[in-house]
Amino acid sequence: MTHHARSDHDATPRFEKAAKKSLGQHFLHERGVIEKLLLAIDPKPGERIVEIGPGQGALTFPLLERHGELTAIEFDRDLLEPLRAAAQTHGALRLIHADVMDVDFSALARESTDAPQIRLVGNLPYNLSSPILFHALEHAAVIRDMHFMLQKEVVERMAAAPGSKVYGRLSVMLQAYCTVTALFKVPPGAFRPPPKVDSAVVRLAPRPPAQVGIVDPSRFAAIVRAAFGQRRKTLRNALAGLCAAREIQEAGIDPQSRAEQLAVADFVGLANLQAAADHRGGTE
Repeated sequence: MTHHARSDHDATPRFEKAAKKSLGQHFLHERGVIEKLLLAIDPKPGERIVEIGPGQGALTFPLLERHGELTAIEFDRDLLEPLRAAAQTHGALRLIHADVMDVDFSALARESTDAPQIRLVGNLPYNLSSPILFHALEHAAVIRDMHFMLQKEVVERMAAAPGSKVYGRLSVMLQAYCTVTALFKVPPGAFRPPPKVDSAVVRLAPRPPAQVGIVDPSRFAAIVRAAFGQRRKTLRNALAGLCAAREIQEAGIDPQSRAEQLAVADFVGLANLQAAADHRGGTE
């Protein structure tokens, strides 16, 4: 693939203001990366696509050209008018000026009876990527899939398998609810200004609730958080106060093992065993 110092999308109207360091802005400009992203998303007629942080529109405008309409959530007020003006020649862009953490994705999905699920895309600010991912998880029932550009290191943690040094709370929480697929790496030079780290694109596809099989989501989250809170501790010690060693054994887990040795299904099994025991205790 030929490296373009300038992309075709550099021809779109100029955005006067530089990237804001305080907002963690790094604007994508590399045409080859944009094309790979479009291929990965593969938008189809009738789908509702919501972009988080359109920035200067590097992905927004090509998506609009392919799809005709798009909803975009942008926090930076200075980008709203340039985006609105530039979008007029590409398609119907609906801009929501908000912090994405305050956006109710379920309410967005309810706006349409034709497409009850939304597809999320975006180049996420790296300093907020985990909170945004957990916020999206809360609305997994209305999200068909997510395609996000993130710090490569975060994508590696998201997709990590048990036993890996980077397998942790983020891996377990995301893989419990979604199929996580790391797609491709993106070099710093694809952005203006270039970040100090490599980036990567990841696809998350929420699983049907029956396939997730978590009886009590808050209990599951608490067990995962505690288990990885002090990685060097055995589960017997890390989960003291939440689970008795006997319960850990009943779930088919060695209490002397450590969190990174457990598969996602082990955490689900332990949380469900506890939930079932509590239910029996409450009905007896």
